Amino acid sequence: MIQIEDTLISSDLVECFFHCAPARCKGECCIEGEAGAPLEKDEFNILRKILPAVWDALSPEAKTVINRQGVGYIDAGNDIVTSIVNGKNCVFTYYDTDGICKCAIEKAYNEGRINFVKPVSCHLYPVRVTQYRDYKAVNYHRWKVCRAAEILGEQKNIPVYRFLREPLIRKFGEEWYNALDACAKEYFKK
Repeated sequence: MIQIEDTLISSDLVECFFHCAPARCKGECCIEGEAGAPLEKDEFNILRKILPAVWDALSPEAKTVINRQGVGYIDAGNDIVTSIVNGKNCVFTYYDTDGICKCAIEKAYNEGRINFVKPVSCHLYPVRVTQYRDYKAVNYHRWKVCRAAEILGEQKNIPVYRFLREPLIRKFGEEWYNALDACAKEYFKK
């Protein structure tokens, strides 16, 4: 366990390897799960604002869900999450020509049509952040769907925290990331 400021970070972020392999997993993390992607308070309104920029990429079923209940809802854990279609796909997903599930928000961002990359919980995946009263727990969520990403990360020698450099900085700041990197370098000296 590593502590930086008010965060407790699982050593898995340093010890384990990861590099997304969408050709193997087909974007399963945007499909399977018990609820939609967790949203931070401001992200719900951001998603409503950018909806016109992503609307055409969404499936007819996703559009129906959004028209009926909106871009998000409160789940069983009392958290705001993205709406989902038929208990599976996030409403913001689409499929490319290879059958890979992708994010319509990220697509619009990459095309320069919006300035929001995607919800931070999605950007951070497979890392999950849980807020407790006095601290945040930063954990690596291991899931069989991501086994190919673990293998690829090991082949490329990319620890989880390095693969997720950009979203970790987005969430916690560059100073925090640099402190984590310094801890990781010390860890590997052992």
